[in-house]
Amino acid sequence: MTLIKSISGIRGTIGGRVGDNLTPIDTVKFAAAYGTWLKSQRQKENYRVVIGRDARISGEMIQNLVMNTLVGLGINVVDVGLSTTPTVEVAVPMEHADGGIILTASHNPKQWNALKLLDAKGEFLNAVEGAKILKIAESNEMDFAEVDSLGKITINAAYIDLHIDEVLNLELVDKKAIEDQKFRVVVDGVNSTGGIAIPRLLERLGVDAVELYCEPNGHFPHNPEPLKEHLTDLSNAVKDVKADFGIVVDPDVDRLAFMDENGEMFGEEYTLVACADYVLSKTKGNTVSNMSSTRALSDVTNAHNGHYEASAVGEVNVVALMKKNNAVIGGEGNGGIIYPELHYGRDALVGVALFLSLLAEKRMPVSKLRASYPSYFMSKKKIQLTPNLDVDAILEHMKNKYTNEKLTTIDGVKIDFAENWVHLRKSNTEPIIRIYTEAKTQEVADNLANKIISEIEEVVNANV
Repeated sequence: MTLIKSISGIRGTIGGRVGDNLTPIDTVKFAAAYGTWLKSQRQKENYRVVIGRDARISGEMIQNLVMNTLVGLGINVVDVGLSTTPTVEVAVPMEHADGGIILTASHNPKQWNALKLLDAKGEFLNAVEGAKILKIAESNEMDFAEVDSLGKITINAAYIDLHIDEVLNLELVDKKAIEDQKFRVVVDGVNSTGGIAIPRLLERLGVDAVELYCEPNGHFPHNPEPLKEHLTDLSNAVKDVKADFGIVVDPDVDRLAFMDENGEMFGEEYTLVACADYVLSKTKGNTVSNMSSTRALSDVTNAHNGHYEASAVGEVNVVALMKKNNAVIGGEGNGGIIYPELHYGRDALVGVALFLSLLAEKRMPVSKLRASYPSYFMSKKKIQLTPNLDVDAILEHMKNKYTNEKLTTIDGVKIDFAENWVHLRKSNTEPIIRIYTEAKTQEVADNLANKIISEIEEVVNANV
């Protein structure tokens, strides 16, 4: 079953049977449920929703289904076309819209797509509101508009440029210092909308951008999750053109990773660490990341006399804790930068601009910058869910097994040891259990992950 309904939206594979996949029927049902929910939030004459998509092959089909479903509910649609998740998030308040939908399955392969749902602030819905939409979808209690009250579709293709304008207007983005450094950067846009947005941003910053897989045709040239094992071509290109560093984003441009001048990964976890270091050096304050993110952010925050706290995994959870703690920057260790001065959403464009500002100030190679931060190593593994896997029972067993260690159970089970940690949780975006570990060497991190997986397998086999 590859239809996942969670805090991260409605996500599934294209094709197959209704109810088991993201078919046209399922797409219309959930779009109608969202529209019905949106109209229940405020009684007014006209409603407006911003719709954008990444470059997935199924994107145009899914977008047409979603837009015309909303039109059928009497809701006006602003079609921003090929876009990025953060761009749509920025567009919602700029349009004074009632909400937004981004059509993207983020880092998932090309057979996947999803509806990511936004509120009137351009922020992801919380679990309570998401549950209301799922309940509406199951009830089929949706009233469509009569013919004279149908919504209308307006096209506005300017929002990537408007988003870039907003990034460049940020006080901490030092455009002149970046221009003076005459950086050369290779950009891997994974043949999605990052191939539009990131080179455009770099051009405005006076950076020489060498484009790799920047044709937004939806044919991902490698696994779209921006991990080291998928980025051999970027590594080779950085070295071949003698670039200062490389940039890679996921298909909807809310995740960001860098590669140093030697073609080595800067570390997806360290995207947020570096950007936070820069922001905290200019703006005193607190930080937030999720429980699966590196301890290095806590170390850097402490060095700047700020307070760090971890949330449950999920952007909406990070944002809620950021607001509570008045965090000046936050995000997720998967390369997601949330900078509230612009908006409360993961934004690779903001991340690129802040990172370039840091590099221009430090005037050091990217490899040397990386070496200046506390060094931790992560192992990120997964177990495919099958019908005989009782996730709750597995998590309960692991909690009991490690009851003498520091445990956090707000999102799965996180076990903090003195020198390392492991976090076990059911994914919001794939039918898997995620096993993340972090230690001071890669070998220890990998061994800890393998040990935990073996213990889980013992539990499963004992119950078969």
